[in-house]
Order: sequence, then structure tokens, then C-alpha cells
Amino acid sequence: MRAKFRTNLKSSQFMVEMVRAGRGLARDMHVLACLAQRQGKIARYMGSNQVKKLQLGTSNNILAGWLNTDIYPNHGPVVFMNATTHFPFDDNTFDYVMAEHMIEHIEYEAAQVMLRECYRVLKPGGRVRFATPDLGVLLALYTKEKTDAQRNYIDWLVARLMPEVQNSKDVFVINNSFRAWGHCFLYDRETLHRALEVQGFCEIKFHKPGESDDPSLKNLESHGREIGSEDINQFETLVVEGRKRE
Repeated sequence: MRAKFRTNLKSSQFMVEMVRAGRGLARDMHVLACLAQRQGKIARYMGSNQVKKLQLGTSNNILAGWLNTDIYPNHGPVVFMNATTHFPFDDNTFDYVMAEHMIEHIEYEAAQVMLRECYRVLKPGGRVRFATPDLGVLLALYTKEKTDAQRNYIDWLVARLMPEVQNSKDVFVINNSFRAWGHCFLYDRETLHRALEVQGFCEIKFHKPGESDDPSLKNLESHGREIGSEDINQFETLVVEGRKRE
């Protein structure tokens, strides 16, 4: 009986590894196909858009007039690009670079590489815009006296993601924000401001999702639609902009 169990277990583990290998191979083939198409897509974009705009981590938020890129491109117009390595563009190419709920999915050091590349490929005076969960807002949930907005946020997340949680809901929500969705590093305002500043950005300013002093950077975020609540998006999301020096 034990020998049969071991045999079945080894067989099961073998099948799991085979499935993983198959998925890895499919992923590698997809990347190779995307790389083969990349230069053509980039060239077509550059030739048809006077104002050059680059989106990192596009996911499902395909923006008209932008070069939409992602490390996991799941739509035809999206260009394969790993934003934590050297960007495949010349210096001073783009007028704008943006990313929504993406920077928190990479480690801080990788984000510094990304921001350095954003600065390099932006034209002098070009602008960068990043939207990300606000660590200050999340940590402020851990208080006895909560606002209506805080209670609504906690109850919404628990009902949606952790319906089994009945007590200490704020603790579970805060822990979930660190552990779920592949989050690697969460920013508060000071840390995010400094992250842009050390790469040379100036005129660093914070906004709410959808808001900007620059018309080209208004109403870009789609996270509210993705999660099914713009109120929740407005509560948890921090948006920062910076300008490349002239």
C-alpha cells in the first residue's frame, strides 16, 4: 500500500512538473513571438503619433494615442517590454510616461531602474505619472476611531475578498494589501516623492486618480472600472507626477 502511494505521489508530482514545464514553454514561445513583432509595432506608433506617450504595465487599460507596453501582453496592440530593464528606445523620445498600479508589483531597486529609464527616454520637460496604492491610507486603517470612508473600504474589501473574516477586519485588510496581487513594495507619499527625486525629476506633485494639471494626463486610470468601484479607487490610490528637467 505504501509503495503504491509513493508511486502515485511520484506520478502526480511528475505530471505537475510536466504541466509547469509546458506552461513555461508556451510563455517563452509567446515572448519570442512578441519580441519578433516589437520593432514593427514601435515603428508604426512612432510614425503615426506626433506626441509620444508611453504606458508601462498596460494590462487591460489600452489607451488611444499611447504606446501600450506590458511584460505580459494579452492584447494585440500591446507591445512586449520588461520595464525593469533597459527600455528599447533612444534618449529623449517621449513626451509622457505613465503606469497605473504597476510600480508596487516590483521591488524598490527594480523601480529605481525603471524610473531612471523613464527619465532617460523622456524629452526635456516631459512628464511621468504613476498611480499606486497609498501605504499611508492603508496603515491609517489601524485605528479604533474610523471614518465612514475607512469603514466602507474595509467592509468592501472583506466582503469581496475575505468573507470568512469576522473580527479584526482592519488587520486582515492591511495584511492583504502587502501579500495579495503580487505586491512587492508599497509607497507612501514621502517615499514615492523621494524615489522620483533621486532620479532627477522635479515639480513633483500628487493628484487623485483622473486629475492632473496637464490635459494629456487626465482621466487615464482604469483601476476603478477594473475593481468595480471608483469610490474605492479614489480612497486607496495615490497618483504622482514629475517633470524631467529642461
